Amino acid sequence: MEYYDQIFKLIQIVFVDLVLAGDNAIVIGMVAGRFQPEYRRKVIFYGVGVAVVLRIVFALITVQLLQILGLLLVGGLLLLWVCWKLWRDLRETAHLSVPDTQAEAPIAENPSMLSAIGYIVVADISMSLDNVLAVAGIAEDHTAILVFGLALSVVLMMVAATLIAEFLQKRKWIGYVGLAIIFYVAIKMIYEGTLQVYPLLA
Repeated sequence: MEYYDQIFKLIQIVFVDLVLAGDNAIVIGMVAGRFQPEYRRKVIFYGVGVAVVLRIVFALITVQLLQILGLLLVGGLLLLWVCWKLWRDLRETAHLSVPDTQAEAPIAENPSMLSAIGYIVVADISMSLDNVLAVAGIAEDHTAILVFGLALSVVLMMVAATLIAEFLQKRKWIGYVGLAIIFYVAIKMIYEGTLQVYPLLA
């Protein structure tokens, strides 16, 4: 019975990761898409690396995190800031778009690597939380399953972020679709976080 229970938990974690890891991948992919290919790989590597560290930290302090009221609200506000910065960057580079949809659009010559990593760090802090809490909730006290879930989310992020960054160079409109998804996640976090703190303010 224990064996089947673990298999069921693994299946649940796979589906959760497929849904939640995509949010982080969109941010990393959008930021990395602003760079030339040789720098793009570094941005994705650093971005996923930050996500790995945050997921490990969050997994270790899951119980404490669950007790912090307003954490979702703060995370949502931070993500909204990231959304605004990415929207501004998309508008600034819009004039570089190429009419031929099959050709790669030119990229800004010297985008700031430090600024890009900063966007990713803030987004990861905001968006990694829901993934870790969901996986930890499913895994319960099964450490091996928790580790598998976190590792899977990292692999999915790296693959998805690479694909998104490449597509952004050929289809600029994908950036706005990604931006809409990030905005939706931010608003959802702000709404749920507000519901958490409202009883204390009422």
